[in-house]
Amino acid sequence: MAKLKKMKGQSAPLSQDLLAYYRKVSQSRLTVVDVETTGSLPYQGARVIEVSVLQASLSEGVLHQETHLINPGVRVPAMITRVTGITQSMVSQGVFPEEVWPDCLELLEKGVLTAHNLEFDYRFLKSEYQHLDHTFVRPVEEQLCTVLLSRLLLADLPSRSLPDLVKRFKFDVGPSHRAGADTRACWLLAEMLLKQIQTEPEAELLKRFGRQWIRLQDAAAILKCPAKLAQELLNEAGIDSRFSKRRNRPLYRRGDVERVMQEREGEQLSVL
Repeated sequence: MAKLKKMKGQSAPLSQDLLAYYRKVSQSRLTVVDVETTGSLPYQGARVIEVSVLQASLSEGVLHQETHLINPGVRVPAMITRVTGITQSMVSQGVFPEEVWPDCLELLEKGVLTAHNLEFDYRFLKSEYQHLDHTFVRPVEEQLCTVLLSRLLLADLPSRSLPDLVKRFKFDVGPSHRAGADTRACWLLAEMLLKQIQTEPEAELLKRFGRQWIRLQDAAAILKCPAKLAQELLNEAGIDSRFSKRRNRPLYRRGDVERVMQEREGEQLSVL
């Protein structure tokens, strides 16, 4: 449990821990979900207007998928219509939340809850069930975010957005930014990456994991020290870095950070 909590951002796990986790997930049934919403923050009143849930596993393939347009009784912003193609008229003809979410609950509580940027979808799922006075919670060991997995296995791609990955890998799913298509795309991505986890040699996978760019705060968690000291240690070790596009913050290769960690632990043992 402690290792999985680290995956939620409290601190950063090591490559070996990640590999063990993803190998376990690769043997599990996945419950893939995607939601289209009226905004990005449920606590500011944004609601789900479309949901798709798909269940599949590497051994059995796709077992079930269902998609629902939902009428939560709120306005659909013009920007959302431009991105998704979902209009106010379409939503007005959708089913009400109290009809959809209870029926989806049995599916959503099974398997490993999976999404591309799971934090976004999970936040909205919890919010929608809260509107119905139900607490929706999935254990961290039963969650899979394909954004996080793609950062490990596709570290050098210029973009890991779902629409860009659909184009790159030629997933035949239909237009992006609709729940049904995005859920199928997420499943195809998870299937491709988890098959690599199952079949590629451990040394090759760990090498690929090592190419992931991680934030300074995650590097500090691996090095078990404050961020300022972590940056000093990495600079002293001559570790290359780059800056994130959005926030212009330093990023480091996971493998470089873990190597510095190992060297630091070796020095501490030699002193003892």
